[in-house]
Amino acid sequence: MTVITENLNVESQEVLITPAELKRRIPLTDAAANTINAGRVAINNILKREDHRIFLVVGPCSIHDIDAAKDYAQRFKKLAEEVSDTLLLVMRVYFEKPRTTVGWKGLINDPYLNDTFKIEDGLAIGRQLLSDIAEMGVPTATEALDPISPQYMQDLISWAAIGARTTESQTHREMASGLSSAVGFKNGTDGGLQVAINALMSVSKPHRFLGIDGEGQVAIIHTKGNPHGHVVLRGGSGKPNYDSVSVSLCEQEMRASGLLPNIMVDCSHANSNKDPALQTLVAENVANQILEGNQSIIGLMIESNINFGSQKLSSNRAEMQYGVSVTDGCIGWDATEDSIRKMHAKLKDVLPKRMA
Repeated sequence: MTVITENLNVESQEVLITPAELKRRIPLTDAAANTINAGRVAINNILKREDHRIFLVVGPCSIHDIDAAKDYAQRFKKLAEEVSDTLLLVMRVYFEKPRTTVGWKGLINDPYLNDTFKIEDGLAIGRQLLSDIAEMGVPTATEALDPISPQYMQDLISWAAIGARTTESQTHREMASGLSSAVGFKNGTDGGLQVAINALMSVSKPHRFLGIDGEGQVAIIHTKGNPHGHVVLRGGSGKPNYDSVSVSLCEQEMRASGLLPNIMVDCSHANSNKDPALQTLVAENVANQILEGNQSIIGLMIESNINFGSQKLSSNRAEMQYGVSVTDGCIGWDATEDSIRKMHAKLKDVLPKRMA
């Protein structure tokens, strides 16, 4: 009798559309390409201190409603143009959500919010949305969670994050070393900085690892290394780390490791004690640090939606509130506009002096 030793816990397998085929079906237009490239160049120049602005990654904790996401993007575009002399706004368009145990894993994994897990549909829906938003002239940001999905999406992304749960992962460091955009590594969930600093040292170097190519063939990927990595402070273990002392300690640790102290502050998560309303206070504090002479803060992240708060997921869309997050709570659009306009007014005469 033949003893079976593989796939004992695998129920079934499905062949997925290749990245190349999805890109043929939903091609990158010239308008979208120009938006994505302009966003990448601007972010890289900010990191190199060749652009006096700071960049803000702002938007829903996760995307679950395509119409609401486009509505948000239209509002976002107008605000981005208004503050563009001082702040570079990049829309947060997150399709993948890491879960501590189980739960909805995002639009790619379960696009219909009903546990049908139509992943191929999710990839197509996500790619089309990114293309539509880029064609509006709005650069986009996302979290690179699954190591395969960047082959389907990365050409439409201007900035990527590696989350607190995966910053220590060798797989994600290797993947990030080949990403075409700048990438921010969050500190660990315990608030520790060392995992993010180690990640930055790793991601800047060439790597070789198993992955897939554009035709879906398993391949050995050889990367050059990503020179545009930076730290994202998001707090940890119930304690914030956006204050001036924490930022200064982060600067010291980065310099000691031979890294340029480029620091982004996540206004959500432990930095706001998971209270979305507190994000605007964090943003105000960070702006004040820059006013007082900080040279290392190059960006912020804010979880924002059309309406405040969060709601439970439902497969019946009629039961759900429009423009309200189904994952972490977000501030509403009015508070978003107010916070960003105040930051713009506060920093418009200060940031150019950081270039001197």
